[in-house]
Amino acid sequence: MLMSALANSVLPMKLTQMMRRPRATTGKVVKYRDMDSDLSFSQTMSSDEDIEEWRPPEPKAKAPFKAASAPAEGEKKAAAKRTAKPKEPKAPKEPKAPKVPKVPKPRAPRKAAAGRKTQAPSVRKDSGASVLAGMKRGKNVDEKKDEKREKQTDFPEGERAEESGPSIRMKEERVSFIVSEAHEADRWADEGSSLAGLIAKKEEVEEEDFTFDEPCLKKQKTSSACLGRPIALPSSEAQALRNELNMNWDLTELLSTLTCVDRWVCVNITALLREENTVPFMVRYRKEMINHMDADAVRDVQLVYEELCTLAKKTQSVIQTLKKDGVLTIELEKNLRSCRSADELDHVYSPYKKGSKLTKARRAKALGLEVAVSALMDTPHTLDLRAWVKPDTQGLSSVEEVATGVEHILADMIAKDPETLTYVKTLCENSFVTIQSSVSKSALKEKEQEKTVQSHKKPGAQQNKSKDIDKFHLYFDFTCNVQRIQPHQTLAINRGESLKILTVKVNIPDRVKSDFTRWCINNRWRPKTFAREELHAVIRNAVEDSYKRLILPFLTRSYRTKLLIAAEKESIAMFVRNLRQRLLVCPVRGCVVMGVDPGYRHGCKLAILSPTSQILHTDVVYLHNSGQQKEADKVRHLMIKYSCTRVVIGNGTACRETESFFADLISRRFFHPLDVSYCITNEAGASIYSVSPEAVKEMPDLDPNLRSAVSIGRRVQDPLAELVKIDPKHIGIGTYQHDVSAGALKAALDGVVQECVSFVGVDINICSEMLMRHVAGLNVGRARNIAVWREQNGPFINREQLKLVKGMGPKTYQQCAGFIRIIPQTLHSAKSSPHPVPAVPEKPVAKKGKGKTCVNIPTSFNPLDQTCIHPESYHVAQRFLSLVGGSADQIGNVDLRRSVAYKVETSSVEELARALDTTTEILQLIIDGLTQPPGFDIRQNFGQADFKRGIVSMNDLRVGAVLTGRVDNTALFGAFVDIGVGRSGLIHKSNITLDKLPVSQRRRSLALGPGERVEVRVLNVDPERGRIGLDLIRVLE
Repeated sequence: MLMSALANSVLPMKLTQMMRRPRATTGKVVKYRDMDSDLSFSQTMSSDEDIEEWRPPEPKAKAPFKAASAPAEGEKKAAAKRTAKPKEPKAPKEPKAPKVPKVPKPRAPRKAAAGRKTQAPSVRKDSGASVLAGMKRGKNVDEKKDEKREKQTDFPEGERAEESGPSIRMKEERVSFIVSEAHEADRWADEGSSLAGLIAKKEEVEEEDFTFDEPCLKKQKTSSACLGRPIALPSSEAQALRNELNMNWDLTELLSTLTCVDRWVCVNITALLREENTVPFMVRYRKEMINHMDADAVRDVQLVYEELCTLAKKTQSVIQTLKKDGVLTIELEKNLRSCRSADELDHVYSPYKKGSKLTKARRAKALGLEVAVSALMDTPHTLDLRAWVKPDTQGLSSVEEVATGVEHILADMIAKDPETLTYVKTLCENSFVTIQSSVSKSALKEKEQEKTVQSHKKPGAQQNKSKDIDKFHLYFDFTCNVQRIQPHQTLAINRGESLKILTVKVNIPDRVKSDFTRWCINNRWRPKTFAREELHAVIRNAVEDSYKRLILPFLTRSYRTKLLIAAEKESIAMFVRNLRQRLLVCPVRGCVVMGVDPGYRHGCKLAILSPTSQILHTDVVYLHNSGQQKEADKVRHLMIKYSCTRVVIGNGTACRETESFFADLISRRFFHPLDVSYCITNEAGASIYSVSPEAVKEMPDLDPNLRSAVSIGRRVQDPLAELVKIDPKHIGIGTYQHDVSAGALKAALDGVVQECVSFVGVDINICSEMLMRHVAGLNVGRARNIAVWREQNGPFINREQLKLVKGMGPKTYQQCAGFIRIIPQTLHSAKSSPHPVPAVPEKPVAKKGKGKTCVNIPTSFNPLDQTCIHPESYHVAQRFLSLVGGSADQIGNVDLRRSVAYKVETSSVEELARALDTTTEILQLIIDGLTQPPGFDIRQNFGQADFKRGIVSMNDLRVGAVLTGRVDNTALFGAFVDIGVGRSGLIHKSNITLDKLPVSQRRRSLALGPGERVEVRVLNVDPERGRIGLDLIRVLE
């Protein structure tokens, strides 16, 4: 009976161990990626952020929307299964068929991918493959690769699949963002779906991609079908790259894992970046190599690539430092070179940093107890702790001290063991880990003190402090799952913590500790042979000490860092998207504009600008003092004199009063016979620009206040050309500007400015030096050299003459040439100017420079120079023109369009590309360039500024009123809409629901962007706080 009882007790133990063991090897991977983060926060808040956490009362529950998302998941699974087979024929060429990802094998991962919109956190677990837990490789890694390839999609490919055929698109230039009537400039939405599902049942897939109530997927997806050329990096170059980094991981493989981009695409992007290619150039002229990724996706890969290179350099520096200190061991160096994030590196390196006090483990190792720890794990039956006692040595004077030293060393080993860290992170992923914030004791104390001193001398300061505390009332008792917390909530909590208003902690369930302790004792850190009870106690104490003292703080830091990085990335993405749409607002051309910088005591500054933005007149009028009629007559005289019909008013101080003044005059037909209208524009950054060196150089004789009026007027005439003169962070876009990494924000915004300027293109003979700086491949020095050459030699006659400019080498010319235009009209007007400049010599010019060969530069105008076609493709364009029976002089002509359309109808683009020995991407770009009408501007499909003649005040608003407005700014929690009452109303993101959006806009994380016209309903009005709650009715086309 005793034996049977013993067998019955042993059997469950063995079964339990057998069930536990696989958990060490099949644990899911960590969701986030660790990087360097800037945890410092500014203690100042911009005015536009005062209302960032306010949320209008919800008129109805969100339950119906959540319930509606359930069938969408089922539809997605069904669509994915039905359309799995047709994926194979998507390979563009027969020889590259093996490169198409396998379809049948990873069935289970595909189901997981199908459900990712209702289970967003699980997707991030898969897509974030070995970031912190990535020390282990093998079968699981291969499965994750297959799963990743299956998940990788690209929505624009679906659009191309539908658009392919005999029809030819002539309205738009093929740029990184697709321009359409419905503003499909949304490829930066970061959410992908199955390509097969897109082709088979497009509406269903778009429905399930709508994820407003869930954290947005951060990863940029590319198509699983190879659109470009899967080119393998030469083995010698790949080995050289690995040797250069000198890490224990493969750069391309890790880059592909972190970005969820196909490995061959990462190889190509890495090679292109190492060749110093710019992102706009890659996106437009190397589409086949980057799998048609958009600029944001390429920038994401570039950012991760640079972070990994920085990590490798930092690791090398740490290794050199430790080698100098004499503490570097082979095992430590291996651990350092295996780190895949800055957070991991810091965790391994922190005990050895200079200035940090000697850790308990290092003190115990100095006493020689490392041998005892090895004996404890390998041969515990031979270990006698009493033999290590040395009464005269501190730390070894008793058995208890020896045991404590052994525990400290073992605890340190446990905390740095990759397999152990992987397991504990897997436990956390499968548990309900929360982040909790509460009001701090110091904030409560200050609030109590404020109540007692309200009647004292300085209530203003106390009131402001109280107001700051009250801004965070939503987070005084806030708890949220770390997988579900929204980015704006993370940034708000961090700001409150930095202001010492909130205290924040991460709560990890006790079950994680118990499961972890049990696994360590029974599996990973179990002695190899029999150990006495006192030695088991040492191991148990070491595990518990390691978890409480080392692992738990590390997990807390990791979660906070991951949440911050994810929130920063989402916030910067919102900045990027807002800036892009602000820069691409359609210009108001062909009319005289009056820019007004409103003011009270110093008057309203006026600047009248010609249709080409030349300053015709500047003045100051005092519209808000006595003698208004006299000032009104003065304004009327100026407007009639210069035939000015458009007034642009800045939205700063006295904006509402100035708007009321002009609206009253317009209603009385005071400017008759002129039909005058006005608009309000954002003047953010105008004051800073007016005193900048660029403004002084451009308008040396003007007062800074008048320069502001000029800038306000030009922002409507040509927003892109004017806004590039201002630092992007001063334009007034996005929120939480001071809570994100300043360097990352600047790099992202500068990249967007370069992208917009390049894709719109610049007329090299009339554009400003400031605008030229932002063309891909150019910088401040090269732009200045171009301007100097233009002043000395006259207008550029063709793109080839750019090679004559100082500092314009072959690489620079390659990067910028396709984005620079030679427009015939401006070329002729420049030649016929009353003050001619020395002409370019008629004979071919030889460019001589140090170490450069002479090149012959033609002096005749090339019609292809006015298109988006790159000079490297001119020979293909000429052959194509011969094929269709046209000539370059017919560019944009109706006859040439007909000829091209007929040729494309009779022979597909693919056949023509093979006949011309080029790629379909280059040929399509050539077709677009040849058929676009003269003066084509990609911004023409974006909205213009809204001009109006009447005024509505906030007091006129009533709950339930239906209004139209234009989105002024978007934040992580909603969209601000200008409805013409002086204050923007907020559409909370809970009110931006699927049924209210056009089909083309259901793929974004928020779906609305600056400049879009919307119809809204007023939910509530709070005049005291100046807040308006809105509900979205529909987006106006």
